[in-house]
Amino acid sequence: MTGFLPAAVGSLALAIWIYLLAFRGGFWRARERDDRGEAPPPALWPAVTAVVPARDEADVIARSIGSLLAQDYPGDFRVILVDDNSSDGTGDVARALDGAGRLEVISGAPLPSGWTGKLWAQSQGVARATAAATPPPYLLLTDADIAHAPDTLRQLVARAEAGGLVLTSLMARLTVETWPERLLIPAFIFFFDMLYPFAWVNDPRRATAAAAGGVMLARREALEAAGGLAAIRGKIIDDCNLGALMKLQGPIWLGLTERARSLRPYAGFDEIARMVSRSAYAQLNFSPWLLAGTVAGMAIVYLAAPVLTLLGHGVARWTGLAAWLAMAVAFQPMLRLYRRSPLWGLALPLIGALYTGFTLRSAVETWQGKGGQWKGRAQAMGA
Repeated sequence: MTGFLPAAVGSLALAIWIYLLAFRGGFWRARERDDRGEAPPPALWPAVTAVVPARDEADVIARSIGSLLAQDYPGDFRVILVDDNSSDGTGDVARALDGAGRLEVISGAPLPSGWTGKLWAQSQGVARATAAATPPPYLLLTDADIAHAPDTLRQLVARAEAGGLVLTSLMARLTVETWPERLLIPAFIFFFDMLYPFAWVNDPRRATAAAAGGVMLARREALEAAGGLAAIRGKIIDDCNLGALMKLQGPIWLGLTERARSLRPYAGFDEIARMVSRSAYAQLNFSPWLLAGTVAGMAIVYLAAPVLTLLGHGVARWTGLAAWLAMAVAFQPMLRLYRRSPLWGLALPLIGALYTGFTLRSAVETWQGKGGQWKGRAQAMGA
């Protein structure tokens, strides 16, 4: 593989990785973590109500709700679980927990047109929480498959109070037990951080905004001023859209954590593919032109480097090798966070190719009327 074109492609791939390493908010360093620069405790701990939407989560709900009820939070703390028409007894499992009067389980109303299921369930829980005689200053929006360390809420509130944050979010640690998880999950967080550099999200001077839906502490008054969850009711990527909505109200913060962990295993490639494809095409605003550009971009950024390294000559080979090494280096902090071998960094081109396939699958499912499939529902068409 010789000539001007291979050398130009290799040089472009290397230039892109130099930009990503040097000018993309240092996303690859994974420095934004909740165990760094912990905030001092506030003088007065504000009341918090957790809202947990749940649909067919009987296998994990006792552990997730149990971890919330075990929080060592010094202030008033209550939990509202919205059973979103589960068919597996999720609500009954939750009601059997000893909540000491702090747990309320409500049955969700049927899903109206224009809403995604999760947001509709959350909105009902938020409405119940804010209908209290004294509404809580904070709402903890968390998923039914997340387990929390006992000090998770205390640290979240301390950070929010110290920074005057309107939204404080944690990227829960995902499971990496099976071989497909070890291959694909660290890269999922890596790609998310690349798309929304956490340092930029946390900078009030920048427009970049995002959140991680598993753990989001929202200041109630700011959420209401932003129009509430109804303002994003049809959005499949609800967390990042909420982050953008809330950043208009004040500063937000997003970081990595080991305090909150997903209880949801992904046994095989297909389960991870479904998780990614649920929202990948929505991320591209359902645009076939953006899809084509993304596929071409992924080919240059991830696939060109190993192809040129193995098949190229001269400048093409050396620039390809440099780009391959650059992406392997960029992947190292995330691999350390997930306690994976550094050698996985060399597999990033393969991982990138797989995620490109998941994105194409997402588009095809959308064209077939199956877009955003989750918990037996095809979600509303909103980015």
